[in-house]
Amino acid sequence: MYTQIVTRIPGHHFLRNLVERRALVAQLVRRDFQARYVGSAGGWAWGVVHPLVQLVVWYFIFVVCLKVSMPPGSVTRSYLLFLFAGFLPWMLFQETVIRSASSLVEQSNLITRTVFPSEILPVSVFLSSLIHHLIGLGLFVVCAVFVYNTLSPMLLLLPLYMLFLGLLAVGVGWIASSLHVYLRDTGQVLNVIMTLWFWLTPIMIPVENIPPRFHFVVAWNPMSWMVNAYRYRLMAPSWPGAKELAVLSISSIGVFVLGGLFFRHLKRGFADVL
Repeated sequence: MYTQIVTRIPGHHFLRNLVERRALVAQLVRRDFQARYVGSAGGWAWGVVHPLVQLVVWYFIFVVCLKVSMPPGSVTRSYLLFLFAGFLPWMLFQETVIRSASSLVEQSNLITRTVFPSEILPVSVFLSSLIHHLIGLGLFVVCAVFVYNTLSPMLLLLPLYMLFLGLLAVGVGWIASSLHVYLRDTGQVLNVIMTLWFWLTPIMIPVENIPPRFHFVVAWNPMSWMVNAYRYRLMAPSWPGAKELAVLSISSIGVFVLGGLFFRHLKRGFADVL
């Protein structure tokens, strides 16, 4: 009786597939996270050590050697916290996009031999990278509280920004991964694009230090808004502005939908090419 009622609900097949794919995504995330550190004595800790070392190197170069200081009115007077807070969302975005680009080719045996929902691969990459992101976020909280004695309760809003970041990263990842199936130079081009994108995002340079004639680059860069939002949610007690939420929601959902349509269009030939 219960089965007959459920099967009469419109879209019950979609709901069943959604549950099944959720379990598949969880399995892919677990396998991906474990495979990255198989045979490594340090395990997942290496995923934290590398970005921390990079942060220390940048701090030595820009603060110790070049004497960079934060301008008046900045969200924090500590350049290390400024850099750390901006680096967190960028690393999650970059890792998701770069690793998503090759995910379809790496899992070609699943796509060509089985009826496999290939669109979930970039999603699983994001969720796997999100684990490292949360570890890094925990390190930031410890550093901010015990070293600088500062932390904002607005950090409780960060899951919303992680959702925006996930939509944006997966959308770009869908575009990159589908192109990489047909054009194997996509990975090389993507590395160049991500390097340019990094330096066009105010991660290491405060917006106040950017010449006004280049402010339009910051305004049209969704990652600039994301990096700035992370800093203020982590270190300032102010609520997010309506413009910030509007820009992030529109840009992330827009890229997500565009990436999904692009992926769906190119997906038809994946099995033949792979």
